[in-house]
Amino acid sequence: MKKTHTLRATVVAAVLATSSAAWATDGYFPHGYGMQSLGMGGASVAVTGNTFAGANNPALAAFSGNRFEVGANLFMPKRGATRTGGTGQTAGMNGSVESGSSAFVVPEFGYSRQISPTTAVGLSVYGNGGMNTDYDATGFDCTGGGPANNMLCGGSKLGVNLMQLIVAPTFAYKLSETSAVGVSPLLVVQQFKASGLQAFAGNPQWTGQSSYATNTTDNGNDASKGLGVRVGYTAQVNDTTRWGLSYSPQINMSRFKKYAQLFAEAGDFDIPENYALGVSIQASPAVMLALDYQRINYSKVKAIGNQMTQGGPLGADNGPGFGWADVNVVKVGVEWKHSQSLTLRAGYNHTSNPVSGANVTFNILAPGVVTDHYTLGATYRLDDKSDLTLAYMVAPKNSVTGTSALSQTPETIRMSQQSLGVQYGWKF
Repeated sequence: MKKTHTLRATVVAAVLATSSAAWATDGYFPHGYGMQSLGMGGASVAVTGNTFAGANNPALAAFSGNRFEVGANLFMPKRGATRTGGTGQTAGMNGSVESGSSAFVVPEFGYSRQISPTTAVGLSVYGNGGMNTDYDATGFDCTGGGPANNMLCGGSKLGVNLMQLIVAPTFAYKLSETSAVGVSPLLVVQQFKASGLQAFAGNPQWTGQSSYATNTTDNGNDASKGLGVRVGYTAQVNDTTRWGLSYSPQINMSRFKKYAQLFAEAGDFDIPENYALGVSIQASPAVMLALDYQRINYSKVKAIGNQMTQGGPLGADNGPGFGWADVNVVKVGVEWKHSQSLTLRAGYNHTSNPVSGANVTFNILAPGVVTDHYTLGATYRLDDKSDLTLAYMVAPKNSVTGTSALSQTPETIRMSQQSLGVQYGWKF
C-alpha cells in the first residue's frame, strides 16, 4: 500500500509540473479523457471500467472497482496562418507562418476505490488547454521599415499558452444494483501567457487609451484558480444498454491580473459550461458500441465568445474576444474483445467549428478549427491485475478564411493534429 501511495503522489506531482498543454480538438477541450476514451473517439459518458469518472461522468465511479491508471499522451499539432492580397502599403504584410511548438507530452492520472457495497470514491487529474502557439517575429513589414514584425505586427515572438489543470475527487453512490449518481468537485488552476501583441497594446483603437497598455502582452506567466463541480447519473436500462449524463456549470475563475487589458472583464477567463449525454450497447458478448453527444457553451464566456469587433476596448466588461461559438460534439466508439488478453477499439469524433471568418485575425493565436478526429486503441492484459492501453488519434487539416483586421485582405488559419498515448492500469 505504501508503494501505491508513493506512486500516486509522484504522478500527481508530475501533472502539476506540466508547463504547457496544447490540446485543441473540440475547441480547446480534448476529444476525450483517459486512454480508453481516447481510443473510442472520446465516447465515455456511459462506459464503465476506467478511472476517469471525474472527467467524464462521476456516477461511473460506482462501477469502476479498485483500480488506478497512469498515462501520457504525445500530442502533435500543426498550426499556421497565411495572409495574401496586400498591395502598396500592405504588401509587406503578406506571408505565411507555422507555429514552432509541435510536440507536447500530456500526463494523466486516475484512481478509483469501492469503500462499501454502495459507495465509491475516486480521483481524476487531467487538463484542458490548446491556445498554444509560437510564431517567429520576422518576415512581415507592417510599417515600411523592413520585415521585422510578427504576423500581428508586434516586435517579438507571437503566441499564447493556456493550460488548465483540473483535480477532480469523486464520490459516487449506487441507487440500485444498476444505477448510480455521482459528484466531482473540480479544483482548477490555469496558467496563461501572451507575447508579440505590441501592436494592440499601443493602439488606442484597441485599448481605449493614449498610452501603452502594460497588461496586454509580454508579461510572462500568470495564474488563476477556481472551484467548480461536475455531477452525473448512469443507469443500466436492460441487459445490453446503459445510458448516462454529465453536467458541469461555468466555472468562475480568478482574473489574470497581468493580462487585465487583454481579456474581457479585466482578465477574466472562465471555463465554459458543458454537458454530455451518452449510451453504450453491448451488441454481443465481445462487442460494445458507444455514442455520446456533448455541448460546450464557449459563447457564454466573454473572453472566448465575444466577437473580435465587439464594442469597447480590450479588457473592458464587454470587450473583444475570440468570437468562439458554442460547439456540438458527436462521439462514436466501438470496443471489441478480441481475446482474453487483447481488446481493440476505434472511434470517430465530430465537432462543429467554433471559429468564424469574421474572427480569423485573433484566432491566429488560437486556431482551434479541426472538426473531425479518427481514433484507434487497444488494451493488452499483462496479467490478472495489470494491463497496458494505447490510443492513437489523427485530425485532418481544416482551415478558416476571413478578412484581416489589420490589412483588410484575405487571411487563413489552419490546423491538423495527431496524438499517441500509452497508459498503465492496475487492479488492487
